[in-house]
Amino acid sequence: MTHRVPLRSLLFVPGSRTDWLPKAEAAGADAAILDLEDAVPEDGKTAAREAVAGAVDRSVAGAADGAVSGAEDRGAAGTSGPMRLLVRINALDRATGWQGADDLRAVARPGLYGIVLPKVSGPEDVTTADRLLAWCEREHGLPEGHFALLPLLETARGLREAYAIGRAATRIAHLGAVTAPGGDVERAIGYRWSPEGEETRELRARALLDARAADRPHPVAGLWADVADLAGLRRFAEQNRALGYEGMALIHPSHVPVVNEVFAPDAEELARCGRLIAAVERAQAEGAGAVLFEGRMVDEAMAATARHTLSRHGGG
Repeated sequence: MTHRVPLRSLLFVPGSRTDWLPKAEAAGADAAILDLEDAVPEDGKTAAREAVAGAVDRSVAGAADGAVSGAEDRGAAGTSGPMRLLVRINALDRATGWQGADDLRAVARPGLYGIVLPKVSGPEDVTTADRLLAWCEREHGLPEGHFALLPLLETARGLREAYAIGRAATRIAHLGAVTAPGGDVERAIGYRWSPEGEETRELRARALLDARAADRPHPVAGLWADVADLAGLRRFAEQNRALGYEGMALIHPSHVPVVNEVFAPDAEELARCGRLIAAVERAQAEGAGAVLFEGRMVDEAMAATARHTLSRHGGG
């Protein structure tokens, strides 16, 4: 499988407005999700699909030219190279006339990082998408696993079967719970959304545990729908980070800097990791398994976590 990197910010962009991609990149988004599903009216889906396919082709040329704004910021957080490009297709079912399959075949080409699969109910949906993507990889001469797959857990069954969904394909890297006011998940579960997010905290935590148990490396959460409330966004992002998520799906460019900051360790945190590792290694050299470090007892387990953080974020 192609190596995956953590994505702090995945910004939705309407598939009919591919001209907004430069704004997403200028904001510093680690990834943009071109949306062919909810953001595009039915009578505009064919034109949007063609526009998105063209944007994917242009992203290959842009990467080859090295003309990437914001890459330095993304590299500092453990990602590398240009802004990744994903596409949310329509659902893979008969109700849409298999529109999602047509979307996938049109956009799964060199330059695409991955597919966002909506309304996943169980592992069988993932298996179907995985086979279609493998066929596209062979058609374009791409290595197996080139395309990432991000299943959206938007149904009660999908959330209940998050572990099985995560285990259904190795190309899944960014599985997690995406909750928002008034959306598919609220309708499916029946909760009443609040800015504090307490009504979905356990749901997000359970989906995260399933993603980790399924060995999906970089889980993401979302969404924050209030465009102007950046303080609320920060609190929600910090809550997701505390649970163990590594990024969030977003709906507005102004949200990107806030989320990037929350999901990237600052210089002091990285420096503390270095000090902790040094303290544990000194103790080990002196024959001790644990040592008092800045008021807390630490040992090799804490040092291993610190090394992991440094390796992920450019510090070691």
